[in-house]
Amino acid sequence: MSSIHKNNTSLMASAGRIFLLGMLTVSQVANVSASGPGSPQNVPDVTSMTLEDLMNLQVTSVSKRTQKVGDAAAAVFVITQEDIRRSGAASIPEALRMVPGLEVARIDENKWAIGSRGFNGRFDNKLLVLIDGRSVYTPLFSGVYWNVQDVVLEDVDRIEVIRGPGATLWGANAVDGVINIITKSAKATQGGLLTAEAGSEERTAESVRYGSKIGNNTYYRVYGKYFDWYPSIDATGATASDGWHALRSGFRVDSNATTANSFTVQGDIYHDNFGETLTVPSLTSPTFSSTYPNNGYNSGGDLLGRWNHSFARSSTSLQMYYDRTNIADPTVFGDHESVYDIDFQHDIHLGEAQELVWGLGYRSIQDSNGSSFTVALLPDHTSLNQYSAFVQDEVSLLDNRIHITVGSKFEHNPFTGFEFEPNVRVLGTLTKQQSVWAAVSRAVRTPALTEEGLQLNEGIIPPGVAPLNSPLPVVEAVFGSPLFRSEDLLAYEVGYRVQATSSFSLDVAAFYNNYTNLRSAEPGAPILVGSPIPSYVVLPFVASNKMSGGTYGIEPFAEWKVLPRWKLSGSYSFLRMNIRKNADSLDPTLDIPNGASPRNQFYFRSSLDLPKHLEQDLMVRYVDQLPSLSIPSYYSLDLHVSWKPISQLQLSFGGEDLLNSRHLEFIPEFINTLPTEVRRTFYGGIAWTF
Repeated sequence: MSSIHKNNTSLMASAGRIFLLGMLTVSQVANVSASGPGSPQNVPDVTSMTLEDLMNLQVTSVSKRTQKVGDAAAAVFVITQEDIRRSGAASIPEALRMVPGLEVARIDENKWAIGSRGFNGRFDNKLLVLIDGRSVYTPLFSGVYWNVQDVVLEDVDRIEVIRGPGATLWGANAVDGVINIITKSAKATQGGLLTAEAGSEERTAESVRYGSKIGNNTYYRVYGKYFDWYPSIDATGATASDGWHALRSGFRVDSNATTANSFTVQGDIYHDNFGETLTVPSLTSPTFSSTYPNNGYNSGGDLLGRWNHSFARSSTSLQMYYDRTNIADPTVFGDHESVYDIDFQHDIHLGEAQELVWGLGYRSIQDSNGSSFTVALLPDHTSLNQYSAFVQDEVSLLDNRIHITVGSKFEHNPFTGFEFEPNVRVLGTLTKQQSVWAAVSRAVRTPALTEEGLQLNEGIIPPGVAPLNSPLPVVEAVFGSPLFRSEDLLAYEVGYRVQATSSFSLDVAAFYNNYTNLRSAEPGAPILVGSPIPSYVVLPFVASNKMSGGTYGIEPFAEWKVLPRWKLSGSYSFLRMNIRKNADSLDPTLDIPNGASPRNQFYFRSSLDLPKHLEQDLMVRYVDQLPSLSIPSYYSLDLHVSWKPISQLQLSFGGEDLLNSRHLEFIPEFINTLPTEVRRTFYGGIAWTF
């Protein structure tokens, strides 16, 4: 089996390289109609931008239309392309470490726990993630497979992050936040780009992208990307089994057929192999568990099309996409998912002081899976259909000094039927330099497939062990339930923004979240299983909605331009969670999320432009302890230096986690994989535009 798997991987890698070479050849032929070789992109340097420029950055995630960051009645943070480049981030999760209020922890070399304002975990189910408008959440657990979400980072225009509910526009599962990864248009990526990187942890990483022009109004790009990560180390310092390598390629075409119409078509294919050390329950004595290195792979692809049309006082957008995901872990669980999605949106200017946005959506999900003794999901073939509509009206009052936004999402899902998610947002402009905002929102997290039909065997109590003293092995198992309901959130938020001087700005957001119907695991009646031999007893814990509580916190972010070429920025996040089981809950487990999210975090960054085209970025992070996971607090110091000897060439090097030789960041839940430690690492890279 392993040799077949390796051969398939090799064939996939070869096919991907052949595909990429062919696409680049086509690009060179098509270039006869283009304007010539590309030049480096004129991306604004963050150290040369004024604070007013930064507040005027355009975002679309808050209202599904273009608006300035300073006009958004939400806790929104934008990671720009320059932020990504200067940070030295090698992946999307690493770039997300810059966002205040976001919890980013690495579990092992290929697994991440990313959450917003609490409830963090590998299977976090309250954070919605989009890439160019395509939702990448899986209905399997209402979360994100972070190890398959990847793009050429140089092609990212910005990452918009909303902390707090975004359900009115984006729907269920946008409970605690929305991450919207937006790539550049094909017109903005003309010419060629070649990057290569290597380091003490990242064995090798290469990407190539080429963009050109067809006719007068159509632009395209094609890309290919490959990376290979060394295995990390476990708590004993031994080499782990979590190595990871992946190959990805894709394209994008943008066309402005007329002044009123624009079209986008883009797609990706990928394949990656990952390792882990897995512990699973076993009916074989004396240990009643098995621990072994395990290998799996992910593959899939997506195809998206979008048509935008402008009228005199309104505009429409029609988007359709197909997304295929294959998660193959042969000894534990395999999942194969196809998503068909169509969304329509209409933006209407009803006057100088009113704008209405409404839309309709339909999503069809086909899911099939393969089970094992550890994980089973019934039925093993599922078809889900979801229908949605939203409407949001924004009115400006008192000469645009007050903006009031009212709207709601209406959804129908096959688990709980009809759901509605309203919100009210108010933005007040106190002066030209300062504003305040407030919001009240309702959001829901609809059930996942696992909460309906899962059986997860988590551990085995050997025969005769107290307090059960059973003559047979007792399997502790988590079961789904068709009675599981949606989790509810009622969120209250306030914020304040001020540009105190021409060189200093402050953005503060505070929140209180009230959760009801959170997931608990209620004990059920023991089940005697006689097949397969040997016989054993299943002690079930059934998914229910008997946990609730509140969370609150504050998230200030400040920027100070000390000198024209030196900028300091930093954020602090305070989170207090008081989640508890209801009085009628019999759940005996310790699965309460209060101690799995850091109470305090801060981030500090210095960006300095030096002579001779040198750039230096220094980043310090602090993450508080995670008491329920027995993980101590830690500091991290990262350094990134880049140099452009000529305009087309950039050399960079850096180090990460320079204050620690190694540290642990998170412990996985549900699936018992061995967490590994983050080590002090060094890297170097080159980027050439042509």
